[in-house]
Amino acid sequence: MGEDKTYVVKNMKDFICAVKYKNESIEYGKEFTFDPLYYEFEEDDQQLINLLIEIYENDERLGNYNGYRGYNSMMKFLSRKKAYITDSQLKRFFNAVKHKRIEVVINGVKYSEVSIVEDDMPLEFNFNINSNKIYLELEEIPFPLSNTGDYFFFKNKIYKPTQQQIRLLRPYQSEIAASKHNRITFSMEDRQNIASFIVPNLKKISKEVKIDSRLTECFYEEPLNTLLYLDKNNEVATAKPVFKYGDIEISPFEKNQQYNNNKILIRDVEGEFKIMDILKSSGFQIVNNEFQLNDQDKLIDFLTEKLDKLKDIADIYYSQEFKNMKIHTSSSMKSSIRLNNDDLLEFSFDIEGVDRKELIDIFKAVKEKKRYYRLKGGDFVSLINKEIIDVANLIDYLNIKDKDLQKDKIILPKYNALYIDENLKQNNMSFIERNKRFRDLVNSVRDVQEMEYNVPLNLTTIMRPYQKTGFKWLKTLSSCGFGGILADEMGLGKTLQTIAFLASDVEERGSLNKPSLVIAPTSLVYNWESEIKRFAPQLSSLVVSGDKSERELLLKHMGESNIVITSYALIRRDIEKYKSIDFAYCILDEAQQIKNPASISAQSVKELKADGYFALTGTPLENTIMELWSIFDYIMPGYLLTQGKFSKKYEIPIIKSNNKEALAELNKHIKPFILRRLKKEVISELPPKIEHKVVVEMTKGQKKLYAAYMAAVRDEIQSELAEKGFNKSKFQILSALTRLRQICCDPSMFMENYNGGSGKIIALDEILSESINEGHRILLFSQFTSALKIIENMLKENNIDYMYLDGSTPANERGRIVKDFNDGKGSVFLISLKAGGTGLNLTGADLVIHFDPWWNPAVEEQASDRAHRIGQKKTVEVIKLISRGTIEEKIYDLQQKKKELINSVIDENRNEDLMVTSLTEEELKDLLLTSD
Repeated sequence: MGEDKTYVVKNMKDFICAVKYKNESIEYGKEFTFDPLYYEFEEDDQQLINLLIEIYENDERLGNYNGYRGYNSMMKFLSRKKAYITDSQLKRFFNAVKHKRIEVVINGVKYSEVSIVEDDMPLEFNFNINSNKIYLELEEIPFPLSNTGDYFFFKNKIYKPTQQQIRLLRPYQSEIAASKHNRITFSMEDRQNIASFIVPNLKKISKEVKIDSRLTECFYEEPLNTLLYLDKNNEVATAKPVFKYGDIEISPFEKNQQYNNNKILIRDVEGEFKIMDILKSSGFQIVNNEFQLNDQDKLIDFLTEKLDKLKDIADIYYSQEFKNMKIHTSSSMKSSIRLNNDDLLEFSFDIEGVDRKELIDIFKAVKEKKRYYRLKGGDFVSLINKEIIDVANLIDYLNIKDKDLQKDKIILPKYNALYIDENLKQNNMSFIERNKRFRDLVNSVRDVQEMEYNVPLNLTTIMRPYQKTGFKWLKTLSSCGFGGILADEMGLGKTLQTIAFLASDVEERGSLNKPSLVIAPTSLVYNWESEIKRFAPQLSSLVVSGDKSERELLLKHMGESNIVITSYALIRRDIEKYKSIDFAYCILDEAQQIKNPASISAQSVKELKADGYFALTGTPLENTIMELWSIFDYIMPGYLLTQGKFSKKYEIPIIKSNNKEALAELNKHIKPFILRRLKKEVISELPPKIEHKVVVEMTKGQKKLYAAYMAAVRDEIQSELAEKGFNKSKFQILSALTRLRQICCDPSMFMENYNGGSGKIIALDEILSESINEGHRILLFSQFTSALKIIENMLKENNIDYMYLDGSTPANERGRIVKDFNDGKGSVFLISLKAGGTGLNLTGADLVIHFDPWWNPAVEEQASDRAHRIGQKKTVEVIKLISRGTIEEKIYDLQQKKKELINSVIDENRNEDLMVTSLTEEELKDLLLTSD
């Protein structure tokens, strides 16, 4: 160590201690003092220093055990100039000094300027003959430096050989080292083994293998040429390899074979083993001096996978029976998909030389994950190639029936085109041909922006770019004969886009015009009439409402109007009248109204006849994906299979098993027919919506009542569950939950003599007072009209102007009330969540208060979006009042879970880990039985 001159480290321990703790300098001579705070080591040297520090630390730990547990006080890893290291430390040492020359002492002999080489050792092997003995000698034996044999001292160098040289050398080195004269002795009878096994092995260890000429004169060396004879006898395939060296032929099954030339044949043992290994790994077994294979699956594997490998290293001869075995692969398949002149898809699939009647069993075998299928004629169809698996999956996804597979052409509804094309592209199924009409159909839907559909002139300046895209999307699907779901987020103008679409259709149809039908919630029926008059005054509209006689009179004049508007409630009653009429289009607004396929509303609208069907909803699914199926069953019946098959194929795997493949497959199906844009994606001028919860402390009276009721109902429900089970107790559980939620709001909602006050009413009074003073206008939602009445009385007492809307408000009055509020009348709008949570445009407000939480966040989002819509110029604040320590907190937590569902199915970029259903048994029990 040093700068210009190096010095010997006389005390290793002192040196390492100084380096580690940097606590003192060490003088090595008059001209050099090592100061650890001043000097630094080079990178390679630092590795060595780190190793020495580790040895020092081991030494210190050992010192702490001095005289304890049998440790000897003389046991030291560091001793003056020496350090004792382990095998693993030795490797690190050599790695640290591999670019240096070092001094080595072995068995008392000193070697200077020793370099470290990471390469094979240049070993020299010699075969000599003496006194009818053959001797294998190693000119110089390498000296192992570690127990693992990774490093050797050889010819004044330290070598780190490859693992192959280490592995192959080990047996020879051991034998030579153990022998008396450092050599291995063979008899003359071993010449065959020497020639065929030992010499080829040694040549892998070293390039220097010298053989006595008296030995090589006996050798006969020719390249290996393998002949392989393949035959088939009934169900058994046979293989007979023959190893040929020049004129000599060898059977691997015969021992002690004699050669006429009296020479020692040098056999290519490795080459022979390679042939044998391929046959054995293919399932062949040695029987009566030949290889036999009687497993059909393994035989096909051999023919399709292993035979080509043998062709590269052997000359193969086939019997006629073996040649007759034919395997049909992807090259034998032909398939096409085309759109015919009847606007139907024609799908065809053939395997050359295969009877169509066997296709059913072939695809069944693919589904069962079999590797091959044996045809009745004895040929085989390979089922492991990607093409046939992809076709089988496509047939399965399209729900093609077995009887149709036997037809030359399988007829499919046109709406499958987009899914099929997406499937072909994703799986690179270029072998399936597509005709021009099919490609044009797909491209027209995919490139909506390029389609030349003109927005009605009076709307060109009103509609935003994304709304014009929505209009084109509706027009494109309509022209292709498809239905669709316009699923834009609330407030983005789905009504306007639809009115533009209907106006364009009326203009194009001219004298051939027939009415379109719009079905909406009762609260929105007159809103549709108003919006049509506003955006398309050239269209005539008819609202069908009133009592039975009034509706019957109106229905007689439907043909005179461009657009007929009615409600879900009335369509159920009048379906017999409507289903006999042929409409241009049938539009469902707030289409989540038919989310339950068993409901009368859903069943009624699915009886309607129209040229096209569209659904509008900001929440195409709220709780479970079966809701989405119900809407698709309306817009394109059969597209998502039957309800039972949809449940088996998608709902159960996705909901129960979180199956991402099933979710991706469903997304692929529905993607072309759902258009969903979010506010943040398409309209930057819409101000943000700020949401937060306000935790409210209940009054003492509330707490006492809540605790007493909770204790009583828990015992009662637990007893009920134990006796009757969940299904029969569900109504009682829901009733108990409702009562607890009412207590959280205000117990006087159901208790006439209650006078203990309400924490929420107190908090609300404060929030309203402050907000109104600051100039805010408020929407206040509650599910309980009894709560709204209590709040209404409070507003009257405080002389606060307000508007009120619940289920009892007449439909024709709602538009006026909404207009008055947006025009500035009233500071607070009290709204029943059920009656006014959807459809209304209330941008006059900038503060939304949810007086009580509901477990479904989509419902609350819809309500909040009454204010957070296009036209809003202010930031909208949403406040959720939550009673502390009650089931309301659990409901709020449940809302967060429910949000995981929204968009997971309709947005392909989402990768949800959880799909949340409607309230489950566990959720209901958790809300009631574990609430604080």
